[in-house]
Amino acid sequence: MMGWFRRRYLDLLGSIYIYNEHRGYTSIDRVLEAVRARAPDDHALIAAIEKHRGDERKHYLMFKRWFELQGKMPLRVDRTCGHIDRFVEIMFRRTIDDLDTQAIIASDDQFEKLCRVISLTEQRGYRQVDILLRHPLVTGDKVLMKIFRIIEKDEPSHWAPYDGWLRANGKREPKWWERAIDSFIHSELLFLKLPVLFLNPFVKRRTDWADALDPAQRLATPLPVGL
Repeated sequence: MMGWFRRRYLDLLGSIYIYNEHRGYTSIDRVLEAVRARAPDDHALIAAIEKHRGDERKHYLMFKRWFELQGKMPLRVDRTCGHIDRFVEIMFRRTIDDLDTQAIIASDDQFEKLCRVISLTEQRGYRQVDILLRHPLVTGDKVLMKIFRIIEKDEPSHWAPYDGWLRANGKREPKWWERAIDSFIHSELLFLKLPVLFLNPFVKRRTDWADALDPAQRLATPLPVGL
């Protein structure tokens, strides 16, 4: 019984992570479009966001490899399990796919809001990885532990460019209610959505990989050695 519980938990954990990593790097493509239009000469900011995008792609590939080693596909989870999806929907009142990139390019207020959302999401991810690295159901999986250690190392550089832009342009830090939304989204996933998915025997597996339809020029990100 304990073995089934652990396998089910890790299956869901990996499925949620691989969804969020794919959603992360494909969403950052929109951010890069906005930054390149708003500040084409800010090469440091563009490079930092490009690194963030590359890391998210790398993390996606690591989870993909983890599933491949087990000979199975991820469970089919959707944007209801995406932290950035929920945050954007609450803050912008529309899905990521429906965000108006041109409006974000044109408006300091919109870009500022997006920077705070990304920063809070990445900081939440860092804290969660720290917890998972000590989680008894995770520590027994050597490959998964290696993945989370790589993510832990990469993560601090991910919110840095957005916080840096906010400071450089005299923008405010997140307020208590924005942090409360971040906490609500995390709690909603942890205490509501994850248990429902865990107990639902009808959750199916994907039949293809999320990056199957990614443009070819966006696919080349090497895996770390050993994965």
